[in-house]
Amino acid sequence: MPYQDGLHQKQRQLNEYLKQLGSLAVAFSSGVDSTFLLKNAHDVLGDRVIAVTAQSCSFPKRELEEARAFCAAEGIEHIVVQSEELDIDGFRQNPKNRCYLCKRELFMKIKEIAAARGIACVAEGSNMDDNGDYRPGLTAVAELGILSPLREAKLNKEEIRRLSKEMGLSTWDKQSFACLSSRFVYGETISEEKLDMVDKAEQKLLDLGFRQVRVRIHDKLARIELLRSEFPMLMEHAAEIDKAFRTLGFLYVTMDLGGYQTGSMNRTLSPAELEAGRV
Repeated sequence: MPYQDGLHQKQRQLNEYLKQLGSLAVAFSSGVDSTFLLKNAHDVLGDRVIAVTAQSCSFPKRELEEARAFCAAEGIEHIVVQSEELDIDGFRQNPKNRCYLCKRELFMKIKEIAAARGIACVAEGSNMDDNGDYRPGLTAVAELGILSPLREAKLNKEEIRRLSKEMGLSTWDKQSFACLSSRFVYGETISEEKLDMVDKAEQKLLDLGFRQVRVRIHDKLARIELLRSEFPMLMEHAAEIDKAFRTLGFLYVTMDLGGYQTGSMNRTLSPAELEAGRV
């Protein structure tokens, strides 16, 4: 199976790259990519690997608990650092470089933790699918010398899911996730209250069994993005969802006919702005 052989070759290249690092701190969100990266790093480097997870209003509690549970099960040292994005100067105003501000703050803290423990390198879990997209956070990654091993190994999301399944990682089919601040249109003030509304709204949809969800917030309007295959299911639960979202504080509840899509808020950016934030 040439495809599988090529895929496994990429994993071997990844592990060889990780081995040469000697020791590593992994920015760990419990998502598909960072879980795969952390597992491979721990398999190769053992106790010379630590996981660091940022706790903040924009990071759902369910994700933090999953991160804790994974590290406990794997015997990986896990450090939870407070990195409240809303305390970063200018972040609440949700500027177009919001992700840059957040990532720079986070990775500076992780670098400090790594240095204090004598750990040589810090890594994050972006993959090849992030190349060519609007990712201002990766500018901070480059500026601070943070490593991106999955991109070094030329692995994309589908390949990471395939390998994760082979390795028995429960995250192989986990829904894609991005920080809750990405649900806000640029320029709309981000607040603890609205982050909580979005978090609880998305949790409601997940509890109902929806596979991949985004609840974009436009002031008091919720715009639900789902896989198109799940549109009929949304209609079945429409009254319940409308009531639940209104209870959370939304005045209007809508469905995006375009379906689930990453980075839909970037449509408000000009071509020049998009190009400036690509990696």
